[in-house]
Amino acid sequence: MSIMKIQNEFASAFSQLMLRHRSIRQYKPDAPVDSAFVDDVLVQALAGSSSSGNLNMVSVVKSFDPERRARLCELHSGQPMVLQAPLVLTFCADSQRTRDWLGQRQARLGFGDFLAWHVASFDAVILAQTTALALESHGLGICYMGTTLQSMGAIAELLELPGYCLPVTSLVVGWPDETPAQRDRLPGRAWIHEERYRPSTPESIDRDFGERERRGWDRYRSMGPEMAAQMDAHGITSLAQFYTSKIKYDPDRQAVTSEALAALLRQRGFLG
Repeated sequence: MSIMKIQNEFASAFSQLMLRHRSIRQYKPDAPVDSAFVDDVLVQALAGSSSSGNLNMVSVVKSFDPERRARLCELHSGQPMVLQAPLVLTFCADSQRTRDWLGQRQARLGFGDFLAWHVASFDAVILAQTTALALESHGLGICYMGTTLQSMGAIAELLELPGYCLPVTSLVVGWPDETPAQRDRLPGRAWIHEERYRPSTPESIDRDFGERERRGWDRYRSMGPEMAAQMDAHGITSLAQFYTSKIKYDPDRQAVTSEALAALLRQRGFLG
C-alpha cells in the first residue's frame, strides 16, 4: 500500500470520526469502563496534544465511585447522566505541581498569576478535546459538562484540589444507549475569515442564523409542555430571546458567576 493511500485512508477515518461526534446523555447500565484503559487513553491524548512550553500544567481526576459521582451529580445541577455513566473525568488547570518542581530545584517560583491560569486552562481544554476524540474512536460516548464552571469551587473541594489548581471542564464517559442526530453548527462563512475580520451585517446574520434558529426553536419547544409553557410565560418568541432569558443564559446570573469565578481565581492564587 502506498504512503499516499495510507494517508488518504487515515484522513478519511479521522473525518468520519469527527462527523460521528455526538453529546451522549443516555448510557447503557451495567457497562463498565476499564480504569487502566482510560489511563492509556489519557497518556496517549497528552502525547497527542499541544502543551504550552511542554509544561503539562494539567491534572485529570477519574471518578468511578458511585457515591462520589452522586455528589458530582449534585454539583452538576442534578444531570442524571453523571450517575448513569460509569465515569466522570474532571480536567484541571494545575500549576501547583510545576511550582512544587520549581521550589524543589531552588528555582524562582512562577506560574502563580492570571497568565498561568490561561496557559493551564487552555492546555486542560486541549487535552479534554483530544481525550474526547480518542474515547469516541473506541466507540465510547462522551458529554461535556458546562456546569463545571458554575461549581468550580465545590468540585475543587470534593476532589481535594490544592491551591493553583482548579477544574476547567468535565466529561461523562460510558457506552452510548442512544443515537441522537448530530447538532447543527454555524456555517463556515459565518466564522472563517480571510486575512482580516469580516464584521457581521444584518443580511449575514439572517442568512447564517436562519436555519439554526429554526432547528433550535423546534428542539427546545419539543422538550415537553413544561419547557414550552416556561417560554410562553416569559414572552419568548425567538431562539435569541431564549438564550438570554431567565431560563437559559441569564446575563444577570452570568455576571454573578463571573464575579464568583474571579474571587475563586484570587483565592486559589491565580489572581493577585
